[in-house]
Amino acid sequence: MRARQALLALGADPSIIAKRKLPIIPEATQLVVADMARSGRAHLLVPAAARAWQAMRSAAHAGNVRLIVVSAFRGFDYQVRLIQRHIAAGESVETVLQVLAPPGCSEHHSGRALDIGTLGCQPASLAFADTPAFAWLKTHASRFGFALSFPQDNPYGYQYEPWHWCWSTA
Repeated sequence: MRARQALLALGADPSIIAKRKLPIIPEATQLVVADMARSGRAHLLVPAAARAWQAMRSAAHAGNVRLIVVSAFRGFDYQVRLIQRHIAAGESVETVLQVLAPPGCSEHHSGRALDIGTLGCQPASLAFADTPAFAWLKTHASRFGFALSFPQDNPYGYQYEPWHWCWSTA
């Protein structure tokens, strides 16, 4: 299993996947540009999730709420490099895996997940939970098929991530 090999190479215990009951997420193959960052970086999602994001962003904007994509699709290899950067910065692999999913287990692999931010708030910060953008998402995101993936005390053992939302066809 590719995820197991990656975890071993990162110095992590591969049993974390079974212990935390983490799903293996297949990597999306059909992606479209859902949004563009000011830097010019394209944020990719599967087509239906991209359309849902664009509709949700427009509805929020009409209500004077600015939603910004911080992160969208991330492939397996990118997830490995992201974890490696955190470890190289001095974080323990155990701490990193409370914030980032092991390679193969990230909802971002699906092309349906977004990390959402707003103006004036540090990206991927708990402060996002105190913004009008988060309040708007809690009230309206489900209309567009998005749900908060990692609420407080989530069953996967991830820290609370008010910025992480995933689109579902269900």
